Amino acid sequence: MALEAYRRKRNFSRTPEPEGSDVSESSGAPRFVIQEHDASSRHFDFRLEVDGALRSWAVPKGPSTDPAEKRLALPTEDHPLDYADYEGVIPEGEYGAGTVLLWDSGTYRNLKADEDGDPISLGDQLSDGHATVWLEGEKLRGGFALTRVGEEEDERWLLVKMDDEEADARRNPVSTEPESVKSGRTLEEVAEDEAPGDEESEEGEDG
Repeated sequence: MALEAYRRKRNFSRTPEPEGSDVSESSGAPRFVIQEHDASSRHFDFRLEVDGALRSWAVPKGPSTDPAEKRLALPTEDHPLDYADYEGVIPEGEYGAGTVLLWDSGTYRNLKADEDGDPISLGDQLSDGHATVWLEGEKLRGGFALTRVGEEEDERWLLVKMDDEEADARRNPVSTEPESVKSGRTLEEVAEDEAPGDEESEEGEDG
């Protein structure tokens, strides 16, 4: 049921995005992924593996490594775990049409525990409106906090780097590190290589 909204918005005979399974489960530490998405407006999709799906937020300015920067994060529909590896072009006329680049990925660990020292599940943290995780990515490391600030009808969150040893106000990875962690390509190169109708790219995607 978590993926119902995701599937309803997509025509999988046209889009190369994964349909996903309702019983997807990864082994080992839970994953996170950040995908740059050049859709009607360019943004970054921040996704955390929670209860067999990827909870997702669109972050217009992308993540920051500066604790003083509060980045708006708008919740979107859950995505399947398979989406954590997706990079390609969503065809014109399809939901979210545009280029998707795998900007960062890795694993995360939960930073919040109860009075007995037992971890509080990320699902419960998000339901309560505040979650903290430690990211182990190729570009981003350290603690990040998600805080709900909007009402249910206008739900908004803030994504903020926590003030730890991985914080760095001088870094601006969104601007200085544009390449994909999957293919090493830029957004423009992904768009050129995998444009719909390119036979060569279609063969690569089928593989």
